[in-house]
Amino acid sequence: MSVLERTDTAPAVSGGGGGRPRQRRTARDGLWAAVFVGPLLLGITVFYLWPIVQTAGFSFTSFGVFGDVAFAGLDNFTRLFSEPNFYLSLGNTLLYTAIVLLGVPIAVLLASLLNLPGLRFASLYRVLFFLPYVAMPTAIAFVWRIIFNGDFGLLNYLLSFVGIDGPYWVSTPGFAIVAVAIVGLWSSLGFSMIVLAAGLKTIPPELYEAAALDGADAWKQFRSITVPLLTPSIFFVTIITVISSFQLFDLLYAILGTTATNSSLPRSMSLVYYFYQAGFVSNEKGYAAAVAMIIFVIIGFVTVLQFRFQKRWVHNG
Repeated sequence: MSVLERTDTAPAVSGGGGGRPRQRRTARDGLWAAVFVGPLLLGITVFYLWPIVQTAGFSFTSFGVFGDVAFAGLDNFTRLFSEPNFYLSLGNTLLYTAIVLLGVPIAVLLASLLNLPGLRFASLYRVLFFLPYVAMPTAIAFVWRIIFNGDFGLLNYLLSFVGIDGPYWVSTPGFAIVAVAIVGLWSSLGFSMIVLAAGLKTIPPELYEAAALDGADAWKQFRSITVPLLTPSIFFVTIITVISSFQLFDLLYAILGTTATNSSLPRSMSLVYYFYQAGFVSNEKGYAAAVAMIIFVIIGFVTVLQFRFQKRWVHNG
């Protein structure tokens, strides 16, 4: 009986006496967590959150010639939504995004081909596809400007073999943004392929073996196994591609130049280039801040929509 009593009461004694050490351990763990996470949160606050708050404040102001600031209310946004160039820039950005997104299914196909068993030099091919993603946009733009040259460019030279007289790609409104989008699609393929190749490694090979035993050919295996199980990676690549496409500036600037050197630029601007034009060329910082906030809202809205509809097509295991 005494043994039973000691057995029954021992947990109560140890539980009562162990509360404070456990609390001290929890507090110490929380302190160490704050020490490690604190610098990251500080960096995010200083370099991301505070600039957003500051830009939001500037969007309701106007800056004078000598730097004096005045409260402008909603005047910047009223002007923005009545400006035809804003809608033109938005349309160019959407067109660029749509063309670059065509690279996602191309990357799925290429990544699947490079993942075929027994393929020689697969790693070399992946490196070659990835090189444009890490190359400097200025270097890429220089090469593609030669390719797109209307007089002696490689593209028009190839089109001449089929009887097509190619346009001046980078100096013709309508063609200029398409030319930039082609370069954006080409340069983003490497990143998409690397992410998708990593996703392909997570697909169990037993599924392909079972499908082959059931008589499924390579195309049916790709359509019924590879694509559905790769949808989480496809979703991630799509999110990154859309966000980076809405931030188009450096590639457009490097290929098309400025308004003084390219007459097609006013009709080929992206949203970020429109922001640059307002803030750093026209020196309208308050109006530029309003443009930046609208870009921020549009990117957030599109991203939320993508997450909202991903449940309908993304495979969750």
